[in-house]
Amino acid sequence: MKKTDNFFVIHNFNTVPTELLAYCNEYLIYDCSTDASIKETLKTEGFHVKSVENTGHNITSYFLFFAENYDQLPEVMCLLKGNMIGRHCSKAFFDKVYDEKSFTFLYDEKQYWDKFSKYKENGEKNESGNTFIAMENVYVEKNDSWYTASENHPKKYFNDADDLLRFIYKKPMIPQYFMFASGACYIVRREQILRHSREFYLNLNKIMNYGMNPSFPSEAHQIERILPIIFNSLSEVQDYMNDEAAFEAKLPECSAYIQYKYENRPRKFKKLRQTLGLIK
Repeated sequence: MKKTDNFFVIHNFNTVPTELLAYCNEYLIYDCSTDASIKETLKTEGFHVKSVENTGHNITSYFLFFAENYDQLPEVMCLLKGNMIGRHCSKAFFDKVYDEKSFTFLYDEKQYWDKFSKYKENGEKNESGNTFIAMENVYVEKNDSWYTASENHPKKYFNDADDLLRFIYKKPMIPQYFMFASGACYIVRREQILRHSREFYLNLNKIMNYGMNPSFPSEAHQIERILPIIFNSLSEVQDYMNDEAAFEAKLPECSAYIQYKYENRPRKFKKLRQTLGLIK
């Protein structure tokens, strides 16, 4: 197998990603493993490893790489999870795409094709739902931010992806559906990353790494869904996105808005019930 000159940025948790390393010449592993034996193996084998905090997801590792290497980014980068093959895509799929030089969704779950395609294997039409697959490797989901209701993924700054997009961009288009790679693994080009400043990525990390209570923040789920927008949109970002101090000064407003909506939720429901004549 030919090794690619694409640079592999690998977010790793309790895995020794030797299978991925067989595909590339250059790489960096951002390791947040909690298994001491894994950490020792990565060290003794001499892998290129940078230890990072476990934020519960992989996007913070990607954004950290962009910020730390902003002035010397590789031309093409594969953004990967150490356990991606077999979880988010098949080996057969990755064998075909690992050397691609254009923006590529690294997602492939053929077991769901019959469920999400227009037609079932018997030729009958599937019912339209809130999720489906566009092409063979692009996951599509209705923009209803269903995941923000999870108690396992609390939200601190943004109620949903709509609020997040309005915070990042000056005049965003709020899509009815998001197209993304489930698992947030992609091939991206340097010029896509350079659409935004170093500070932009550092700032976005601040809304995804505020703690595991009990698991990673809802905001990480939101950013997972808008990653293709971040990598491809030409929309103008808010000025504070390029200024760390201004960004941090803005965040308390987001927290206050979340709290306001939470505190006023029963009041709003009471007013609605009164309007419907259900209570006096």
